[in-house]
Amino acid sequence: MTKVMNTMVAKPTAVKYSKLSTQRKAYEWVMRSLLYLAAALTTLLLLFLMGYILVQGLPNLSWEFLTTQESVLKGTYGILPAIQNTVYVVVVTLLVVLPLGVGAAIYLTEYATNHKLVTAIEFATETLSGIPSILYALVGMLVFCQVLGLGTTLLAGSMTLVIMTLPTIIRTTQESLKTVPQGYREGALGLGAGKWHMIRTIVLPNSIDGIVTGCILAIGRIVGESAVLMFTAGMSHTLQDFGSLEGLLRSSGGTLTVALYAYAKESAKFDLAFSVAVVLLVITFCINLAAKLVGQKLRKK
Repeated sequence: MTKVMNTMVAKPTAVKYSKLSTQRKAYEWVMRSLLYLAAALTTLLLLFLMGYILVQGLPNLSWEFLTTQESVLKGTYGILPAIQNTVYVVVVTLLVVLPLGVGAAIYLTEYATNHKLVTAIEFATETLSGIPSILYALVGMLVFCQVLGLGTTLLAGSMTLVIMTLPTIIRTTQESLKTVPQGYREGALGLGAGKWHMIRTIVLPNSIDGIVTGCILAIGRIVGESAVLMFTAGMSHTLQDFGSLEGLLRSSGGTLTVALYAYAKESAKFDLAFSVAVVLLVITFCINLAAKLVGQKLRKK
């Protein structure tokens, strides 16, 4: 009798568990399908954009277009000055913003003891990273171009981009440093390593992925920025003299994004604008690939 009662009690429980298992499987299948759908739509959208740019821009892309400058008298078009200015702006901005951003993140994560100050700085960096770029353009024009007397130069544009990308570098590096297990730090300190030696040999190598990610995000924002550079760096399409310090500090010109804007909105030459977009696409891909390779080598060391 007891055995029969136990069997009767067990049956509803087994049915209940089986029903829950079926519902859970259905829920997981639906969620997995939605995730696959979202990933497929994102990939298709990205491939469509890249394909459309390549189809529209490649027919008008030539070696002459890449290696000459625009001339009204000759009736020719070229973006060599824009490529030159873009490389200059990217290099100068990264040389300034990477030491500042990574150093600030290391201090806030490893050295700072005032938690209220750290929280305030983190809130400020998150707020600054969401400010529209046109506001940075106005600040850069007032501070660097007028107050500091740099004028409308590539140096003023680079310094403005430093301010704009600094919050991104700080936050990505900081979050990457926080992912390093605390036991790594305690183990290194317990073996007699100093604070900076522990950070340099243990923390930074284990957080290099986040630092490279922040660098890639900064490069993407630098290469794709136009409003800031139009206000602070100018829009000229002539080759600059970077052979002297005077030419390096006082050069003025437009980058590839500024050239794209000028061709598309000022001259209504959309074929040339798409050609510039192809060059931007290739440069961004090469820079991201180089950053990944550097990150892998640093990780191996």
